[in-house]
Amino acid sequence: MRADFYLIDKQRFREQPLLLVCELAKRAFAAQQPTLILTRDHAQAEAIDELLWAFDEDAFIPHQLAGDEDDADTAVLIVPPGVDTPDRPLLINLREDCASGNFQRVLEVIPADEAERTGSRERWSEYKRRGFELSKHDM
Repeated sequence: MRADFYLIDKQRFREQPLLLVCELAKRAFAAQQPTLILTRDHAQAEAIDELLWAFDEDAFIPHQLAGDEDDADTAVLIVPPGVDTPDRPLLINLREDCASGNFQRVLEVIPADEAERTGSRERWSEYKRRGFELSKHDM
Protein backbone atom coordinates (compact mmCIF):
# COMPACT_ATOMS: atom_id res chain seq x y z
CA MET A 1 0.00 0.00 0.00
CA ARG A 2 1.20 3.43 -0.87
CA ALA A 3 0.24 7.02 0.01
CA ASP A 4 1.42 9.95 -2.12
CA PHE A 5 1.12 13.48 -0.76
CA TYR A 6 0.87 16.17 -3.45
CA LEU A 7 1.75 19.58 -2.00
CA ILE A 8 0.34 22.43 -4.02
CA ASP A 9 3.12 24.80 -5.00
CA LYS A 10 2.71 26.02 -8.61
CA GLN A 11 0.74 29.21 -9.13
CA ARG A 12 -1.96 27.65 -11.33
CA PHE A 13 -2.73 25.06 -8.63
CA ARG A 14 -2.63 27.73 -5.89
CA GLU A 15 -5.27 29.70 -7.81
CA GLN A 16 -7.39 26.63 -8.54
CA PRO A 17 -6.44 23.69 -6.24
CA LEU A 18 -9.05 21.42 -7.81
CA LEU A 19 -7.09 21.55 -11.08
CA LEU A 20 -4.52 19.28 -9.44
CA VAL A 21 -7.31 16.82 -8.56
CA CYS A 22 -8.35 16.81 -12.23
CA GLU A 23 -4.75 16.24 -13.38
CA LEU A 24 -4.42 13.28 -11.00
CA ALA A 25 -7.75 11.86 -12.19
CA LYS A 26 -6.60 12.27 -15.81
CA ARG A 27 -3.38 10.34 -15.06
CA ALA A 28 -5.34 7.61 -13.28
CA PHE A 29 -7.75 7.24 -16.20
CA ALA A 30 -4.84 7.09 -18.67
CA ALA A 31 -3.34 4.29 -16.54
CA GLN A 32 -6.75 2.52 -16.52
CA GLN A 33 -7.02 2.78 -12.73
CA PRO A 34 -10.62 2.92 -11.47
CA THR A 35 -10.60 5.87 -9.09
CA LEU A 36 -12.61 7.32 -6.21
CA ILE A 37 -12.37 11.01 -5.32
CA LEU A 38 -13.47 11.53 -1.72
CA THR A 39 -14.63 15.15 -1.34
CA ARG A 40 -15.12 17.24 1.78
CA ASP A 41 -18.69 18.20 0.89
CA HIS A 42 -21.32 18.23 -1.86
CA ALA A 43 -20.25 21.66 -3.17
CA GLN A 44 -16.68 20.43 -3.69
CA ALA A 45 -17.99 17.28 -5.42
CA GLU A 46 -20.06 19.37 -7.83
CA ALA A 47 -17.12 21.73 -8.50
CA ILE A 48 -14.86 18.79 -9.39
CA ASP A 49 -17.60 17.28 -11.57
CA GLU A 50 -17.84 20.53 -13.57
CA LEU A 51 -14.09 21.07 -13.74
CA LEU A 52 -13.45 17.55 -15.07
CA TRP A 53 -15.54 18.46 -18.13
CA ALA A 54 -13.74 21.73 -18.77
CA PHE A 55 -10.14 21.71 -17.51
CA ASP A 56 -8.56 20.02 -20.56
CA GLU A 57 -10.31 20.33 -23.90
CA ASP A 58 -8.30 17.39 -25.29
CA ALA A 59 -9.15 14.99 -22.48
CA PHE A 60 -12.29 13.01 -21.85
CA ILE A 61 -12.44 11.46 -18.40
CA PRO A 62 -15.58 9.40 -17.76
CA HIS A 63 -16.79 10.52 -14.35
CA GLN A 64 -19.89 11.15 -12.28
CA LEU A 65 -21.11 11.86 -8.79
CA ALA A 66 -21.46 8.55 -6.93
CA GLY A 67 -24.84 7.09 -6.08
CA ASP A 68 -26.12 5.92 -9.48
CA GLU A 69 -26.59 2.46 -10.99
CA ASP A 70 -23.80 3.33 -13.49
CA ASP A 71 -21.22 3.72 -10.69
CA ALA A 72 -19.51 0.38 -11.38
CA ASP A 73 -19.01 1.27 -15.07
CA THR A 74 -17.66 4.79 -14.51
CA ALA A 75 -13.87 5.27 -14.43
CA VAL A 76 -13.82 8.14 -11.92
CA LEU A 77 -16.39 8.38 -9.13
CA ILE A 78 -16.72 11.60 -7.14
CA VAL A 79 -17.90 10.68 -3.64
CA PRO A 80 -19.34 13.30 -1.27
CA PRO A 81 -19.66 12.44 2.45
CA GLY A 82 -22.51 10.08 3.30
CA VAL A 83 -22.45 8.17 0.01
CA ASP A 84 -21.25 4.56 0.18
CA THR A 85 -19.35 3.09 -2.75
CA PRO A 86 -17.39 -0.12 -3.25
CA ASP A 87 -13.64 0.25 -2.75
CA ARG A 88 -11.34 0.85 -5.73
CA PRO A 89 -7.57 0.40 -6.15
CA LEU A 90 -6.90 4.16 -6.32
CA LEU A 91 -8.31 6.85 -4.08
CA ILE A 92 -7.86 10.63 -4.18
CA ASN A 93 -8.58 11.92 -0.68
CA LEU A 94 -9.64 15.53 -0.07
CA ARG A 95 -11.11 14.91 3.39
CA GLU A 96 -9.63 15.76 6.78
CA ASP A 97 -9.46 12.12 7.86
CA CYS A 98 -7.36 9.27 6.51
CA ALA A 99 -9.14 7.19 3.92
CA SER A 100 -10.40 3.86 5.13
CA GLY A 101 -11.22 0.82 3.05
CA ASN A 102 -9.43 -1.59 0.79
CA PHE A 103 -7.26 0.26 -1.73
CA GLN A 104 -3.71 -0.04 -3.03
CA ARG A 105 -2.85 3.63 -3.31
CA VAL A 106 -4.13 6.90 -1.89
CA LEU A 107 -3.33 10.35 -3.26
CA GLU A 108 -3.59 13.20 -0.77
CA VAL A 109 -3.90 16.73 -2.20
CA ILE A 110 -2.40 19.23 0.26
CA PRO A 111 -3.29 22.96 0.05
CA ALA A 112 -0.58 25.62 -0.30
CA ASP A 113 -1.84 27.48 2.77
CA GLU A 114 0.25 26.46 5.79
CA ALA A 115 -2.78 26.76 8.10
CA GLU A 116 -4.59 24.08 6.07
CA ARG A 117 -1.66 21.64 6.18
CA THR A 118 -2.00 20.62 9.85
CA GLY A 119 -4.36 17.73 9.11
CA SER A 120 -2.05 16.45 6.38
CA ARG A 121 0.75 15.91 8.92
CA GLU A 122 -1.61 13.88 11.08
CA ARG A 123 -2.69 11.81 8.05
CA TRP A 124 0.98 11.24 7.10
CA SER A 125 1.63 9.85 10.60
CA GLU A 126 -1.51 7.69 10.47
CA TYR A 127 -0.66 6.17 7.08
CA LYS A 128 2.88 5.52 8.31
CA ARG A 129 1.48 3.79 11.40
CA ARG A 130 -0.68 1.62 9.10
CA GLY A 131 2.42 0.53 7.18
CA PHE A 132 1.98 2.54 3.99
CA GLU A 133 4.94 3.41 1.79
CA LEU A 134 4.93 7.23 1.79
CA SER A 135 6.15 9.82 -0.70
CA LYS A 136 5.81 13.57 -1.15
CA HIS A 137 5.59 15.54 -4.40
CA ASP A 138 5.70 19.33 -4.86
CA MET A 139 3.20 20.29 -7.55
